[in-house]
Amino acid sequence: MRLQSRRMGTTLAAQKTKDAMRRDGALGEGQIMSYAIVWASKGGNTAKVGEELARSLAAAGAELAYAGALPSAGAPEEAQVLAADTVLAGSWTDKGDCDPALAELLAKLDGKRVFLFGTAGFGGDPAYFERILGNFKKHLPAGAELLGGAMCQGKMGAGIRRRYEAMLAENPEDARAQAMIANFDAALAHPTDDDLAQIVTAAREALGL
Repeated sequence: MRLQSRRMGTTLAAQKTKDAMRRDGALGEGQIMSYAIVWASKGGNTAKVGEELARSLAAAGAELAYAGALPSAGAPEEAQVLAADTVLAGSWTDKGDCDPALAELLAKLDGKRVFLFGTAGFGGDPAYFERILGNFKKHLPAGAELLGGAMCQGKMGAGIRRRYEAMLAENPEDARAQAMIANFDAALAHPTDDDLAQIVTAAREALGL
């Protein structure tokens, strides 16, 4: 019964969203809402999240106008993203913000419903993820409707650990370097299946699917 009630709830939420978009003139009568999932991924972590979102939305019957890596500005694939009613946009974390190329795409999403997602090397602190998503959000135009966002930790490249090890070699008592190495090792398992499931759940709830 709990699963049935939950499914009915998400169906009603999706119908309310469609009704609201029709009232606003954003969705014509009989028109099916379309979705695009686009990501900028440096080490494969964010791509893994995006691919799982694509699988989940497709399984839920969503019409995907595009699902894939961030296309070049002006490319036909970018036009497919911009044609969608709802855009799920994700990025790796670059100095506390999203990939600059994704920031350019976000600025073009006027009038779109948007869900943000991403991955970061440092994890375990929801407030940290919120700050990063807040920086992603700043690139959206005023006319975009932010539905929500979610992030998880992701593994980092081996070169980063070597840099931390060099710091520790210079000062074996460096607590900060010790903590960064511990975080690096903890991140190796991410994104986990639980990470993916949590982001998918957050997205589907935000989208009403």
